[in-house]
Amino acid sequence: MVDIMGPIYGVLNAIFNPILAMDPNPANPALTVLIIAFIVSLITTVANKYLVDQDALNERQKRMQDFNKELRDAQKRGDGKRMAELQAQQAEMMKDQTAMMSDQFKPMIVTFVPIILIFFWMRTSAIHDLVVILPTTVYWVTLTPLWHAIGSVIYGGQATIPYGIGWLLWYMICTFGMSQILRKYLGFKQGF
Repeated sequence: MVDIMGPIYGVLNAIFNPILAMDPNPANPALTVLIIAFIVSLITTVANKYLVDQDALNERQKRMQDFNKELRDAQKRGDGKRMAELQAQQAEMMKDQTAMMSDQFKPMIVTFVPIILIFFWMRTSAIHDLVVILPTTVYWVTLTPLWHAIGSVIYGGQATIPYGIGWLLWYMICTFGMSQILRKYLGFKQGF
């Protein structure tokens, strides 16, 4: 049987191992995960920027919000006539919502495979053993005790390092921050 992942891991090793080697603490490569999070955020944000018509998406979202607000107001007032008019428009709004979801799905088609490959590489590399010690406030704000409890149920055992998180949660925190910065820098009008 042909090993398909071998050459892919070879390419990913060639790309990411130099970054890992430059990490000031290669035994606990938090900086490397931050850089990988930046790269992945950049890929997904640029894909969103160029594969989704942001103006059309924002317009559809605004129309949907206005429609929902008007429907809620008519329901509160008990205005049956206006509710009937709005329900007649509901099919058109569903088409808009379907188009909006389709537009948001386009970048995922392009970015899904590379991101999954990067995740698999991180899972098999030295990054897998990463433990980041969070400040107390960040530990509680990110709901880390909840994630530890879920992990202990799924995987058994318990978190042994107080205020510590693994590579995946650290990656998620970094990606969230990087994505917001990049979206702002690239001129996105809305968050997520």
